[in-house]
Amino acid sequence: MRNTHDIDVTELPQRAEELLTGGHRLALVAAHHDEHGLRVVYLFVAGPPDTRTELHVRLAPNQPEAVPTLAHLSFPAGRFEREMRDLFGIVPLDHPLPRRLVRHFHWPRGWYPMRPQAGPTPAFGEQEGPYPFLEVEGDGVYEIPVGPVHAGLIEPGHFRFSVVGETILKLKARLWFVHRGVEKLFQGRSVAAGLPLAERISGDTAVGHALAYCLAVEEATGTEVPLEAQNARAMLLELERIHNHVADLGMLCNDVGHGILNAHAQRVREQLLRLNKEVTGHRLLRGGVVPGGAALHALPDLVRLKAIGEDIREIADLALGHSTVHDRFTGTAILHTEAARTIGCLGYVARASGLGADARITHPFTPYDDTRLTVPVHDSGDVLARFLVRAEEIDVSLALIEHFTEGLSAPMAVLAPPSASGTTTLRTGVGLVEGWRGSITTRVELAPDGTLARVKPVDPSFFNWPALPVALADTIVPDFPLTNKSFNLSYAGNDL
Repeated sequence: MRNTHDIDVTELPQRAEELLTGGHRLALVAAHHDEHGLRVVYLFVAGPPDTRTELHVRLAPNQPEAVPTLAHLSFPAGRFEREMRDLFGIVPLDHPLPRRLVRHFHWPRGWYPMRPQAGPTPAFGEQEGPYPFLEVEGDGVYEIPVGPVHAGLIEPGHFRFSVVGETILKLKARLWFVHRGVEKLFQGRSVAAGLPLAERISGDTAVGHALAYCLAVEEATGTEVPLEAQNARAMLLELERIHNHVADLGMLCNDVGHGILNAHAQRVREQLLRLNKEVTGHRLLRGGVVPGGAALHALPDLVRLKAIGEDIREIADLALGHSTVHDRFTGTAILHTEAARTIGCLGYVARASGLGADARITHPFTPYDDTRLTVPVHDSGDVLARFLVRAEEIDVSLALIEHFTEGLSAPMAVLAPPSASGTTTLRTGVGLVEGWRGSITTRVELAPDGTLARVKPVDPSFFNWPALPVALADTIVPDFPLTNKSFNLSYAGNDL
């Protein structure tokens, strides 16, 4: 159920506080340029039952382009507001941290790329001084800069460590080096042309982002998706979860010196990627989720999946049975429950810190009632907990694949194409999906001609990145690679 309320800008803090104290979380903030002025949409969600509440704040042309900040009520709100200010120029009044978030300091001052009149990207200017990293001073304190260019295939991100000896006093992560203007690229596309872009928001989450996009379009157009296609989508979502989780299990072992277990984990992942290609024609499962339905070339071989599951369990057992691996994971980079809750963490990061929210339960897109879905939760908040949650989620995913495959046939192309036009007003929809990293939210507005007027996707990495420095406080520098991998956040999913 989605409720929409048009409110005055002065009502925003009180209405937001009522929703947050009532058990909702802020899932998304999106600015819009309407014909008669600016509009900001705040999406709050809760469940079960699946509840979605939108607050629409309209700024008249003669009003200041500003809204009261909600940062004192919600940490994610403060980050959404900074993002909105950088891209749209809407000022969050009295924000406690008013400096830039998305636009680096060589981006032109006063140029806001999401405004209709922004025009082509101007030439970058001179750096406006150094980035204002908080300096930590004292005897024996020094800084270690890492990135944004890294030695391996990792995407660009800059990490500034303030250290005494080997102990990390403070870490600051600087992102948005690969900001691609994804939200702008959606505008004016057809629904069909928007799908390949959604699949590439974060390449390892093709199913999750495609599904959130399609669910939003289908809600906007009133499209009913056949149950067979819903089940096929649920099955694909779990295949995506498994091949990513098993890769992480292996690389976590690699970061503590157990390379042979990583080699076996990547061998298993390769088997899964080949299975993915058989199922959808693509190793990363692109093309399986389509607007109005699903398309499969084949069904996953359950016998092979059962053998793969046994293989993964053996790898996890060998890792945890090795004293060096187990000891290295235990107590490393603890993210306490209250910190995870305050930051607004999602997915396995949250579940390793005792927070069990899962969109498959709070916002189901297909019936999960008879699947006996159990969500693994640990509360120690360390690398070990993040390893265990992944390993246990793989077993859950294998059971869900077996359940949702029952009754399906392949090849299949179950489609109910959304209606492209037929109204004189904007149509809106929201998609919520438990991707492998956590809950993905996508909000869509369709123009009267059926093209995409506005698409706002939110990857769980946007919520989880601020937790990484918190978990690393008072650890040691050699813990960084292991901790970073235990979070395994998406740069591309953050740097839209």
